[in-house]
Amino acid sequence: MGTKQKREEKSYPYSPMAIATAIAICSSPSQYSPALSSFQTTPSLKTLNHPPLLLPPSPSSTFVLVSDDDAVVAAAAAEAVALASAAVEAARAAVWAAGEAGEEEGGGCRVVRVRRRRRKRRRGVEKWDGEEVHEVSFGAARSAVLTPREEAEFCLCLKEEAGLEAARRRIAETREHEPTSNQWAEAVGIKRSSLDKMLCNGRESRERINQSYRRLVVSIAARYQGKGLSLQDLIQEGSIGLLRGAERFDPDRGYKLSTYVYWWIRQAIVRAIANKSRIIRLPGSICEMVAKIAEARTVLSRRLRRLPTYDEIAEFIDVNVSTVRLVSERSRTPISVDQAVTSQGCMTLQEIIPGPDETTPEKMVKRQLMKQEVERALNTLCEREAYILRLYFGLNGETPLSFEEIGRLMKLSRERVRQINSIALSKLRETSVVDYLNLYMM
Repeated sequence: MGTKQKREEKSYPYSPMAIATAIAICSSPSQYSPALSSFQTTPSLKTLNHPPLLLPPSPSSTFVLVSDDDAVVAAAAAEAVALASAAVEAARAAVWAAGEAGEEEGGGCRVVRVRRRRRKRRRGVEKWDGEEVHEVSFGAARSAVLTPREEAEFCLCLKEEAGLEAARRRIAETREHEPTSNQWAEAVGIKRSSLDKMLCNGRESRERINQSYRRLVVSIAARYQGKGLSLQDLIQEGSIGLLRGAERFDPDRGYKLSTYVYWWIRQAIVRAIANKSRIIRLPGSICEMVAKIAEARTVLSRRLRRLPTYDEIAEFIDVNVSTVRLVSERSRTPISVDQAVTSQGCMTLQEIIPGPDETTPEKMVKRQLMKQEVERALNTLCEREAYILRLYFGLNGETPLSFEEIGRLMKLSRERVRQINSIALSKLRETSVVDYLNLYMM
């Protein structure tokens, strides 16, 4: 505004008194016009000896001879008209400047103040009045961008809410139940009304931050589309990272909140893709290797004009061939066994894919009958002999034990356990039950 006023003063050299006089003359022509028309002056010594003046030709007449008195009257009138036109132009410029100043008062001046504050903050001069902000005003947002003071206030509210939540979790772990509001307020040393106000401020701050930086979250999430998660899920994970970064934001360092939370949003989206994009989660190192292998396969396919082999990919990214093969096999997309094979949907993969040999019905029945015959054979022995055979051969479903381990369990020597085992096997060979067991060995 100061520069505009200076420019206007330079462009209009007339004094304010002259402009006011000209406006008065133009506004009341009835007062000044007769004086101008019948203006009589006493000729001076200079004008008495001067010849008549010759005015320039007008459209109505060719030449007009003007006397000295008429010349003085015409000069005064010309000066008055010039002053009046200058006054009108100055008034128009003043009205235009006033209107422009009124329009830019809420935007331009505010932008200038924000820029000056930003420069001071970058130099580490501004300190947010040197005290904590406890009173926060959540009025209607004038614009989508938060001011530095609003960023500091909202982040402080989020930090206070995070501290209250941590205290509530500690109380719940100690008392093994969720605390009431009175117990919560008493544990943190504040009043119930103050606790409710801090929680309300935290919720309002979270909503304002999400609303103000939603476009930033969407712009970052849009870059990771097509990697296993929908755009809505990516935006949700980015919003979680935004709030997590806002809780740890320190305005005294001189950074903007958008610059600080950018990396938190990106980290939250990348971790969500690694943990939730697959049915079977892969470790972080495997996910990074999958990306490298996919990029190498794309480059080699374009260069060789065919699908590259595992050896070529391993040589390109400088890793072992076994690593490339393992990562390629583990990164395959799982297929549901209930997936329909035909277009009519009358047959699924579960019906046509055979299972392992151990799960066939014939094998399961054969194993069950063999267990029954073994139990019949062990029942012919004494209890200690049967127990030693079960431990030595692992017939009870556990890992087989050596003679020394069995001796420690039964408080016998290794040699005595071996003798009991030999005696039990010789008894089983003499029984007729062994003939039924030989049928399963064929």
